[in-house]
Amino acid sequence: MIDKKWETPLLLQVVFNDDLPLIQAHPLVRYKIKEKPIYNNNNMKLIKLCLRLLLGAFMTYAGVSHLTFNRTEFVAQVPMWLRFNEGFTDFVVLASGVVEILLGLSMIFLFKKKATVGALLAIFFVLIFPGNLNQYFYHIDSFGLNTDTARLVRLFFQPVLIAWALWSTGGCCVLKEWWNKITNKQ
Repeated sequence: MIDKKWETPLLLQVVFNDDLPLIQAHPLVRYKIKEKPIYNNNNMKLIKLCLRLLLGAFMTYAGVSHLTFNRTEFVAQVPMWLRFNEGFTDFVVLASGVVEILLGLSMIFLFKKKATVGALLAIFFVLIFPGNLNQYFYHIDSFGLNTDTARLVRLFFQPVLIAWALWSTGGCCVLKEWWNKITNKQ
């Protein structure tokens, strides 16, 4: 028997799903396979790019707010053990704002170094986590977080930011490489 569509002898036809298109792997055998998935590599790259740019814009905005209109609010984030005097506390707020601006702009513009920037941003999120703990343990109202429940929920958002920075940039590989260098595992 000859198949008119494929113009080949049809000895065996394996069908997994009647709705799928036919492909020919061998002149005597036809298979139906699934089409490409919706989230192919190009779509995932676009999603990661958009999330990286969004995080970069968020960080830049947060950094500018450190230096200007939310400066006093960010004092609540400085841990008690780091508040030597008022001037130093203000310096910590300003310095963290400058770092956030640099990391945010780097996330947006340094696309060739995005994995390194993502790893640095993840480390930054880990380093500022004690400030979030400080706000929770000392019951400090700031940024509309005026209940312990709201402050506790915010603590769980920090790992999300770390994962966001690492996933959207591929920074996990860089962190692993740095860890291997530190522990002398080549």
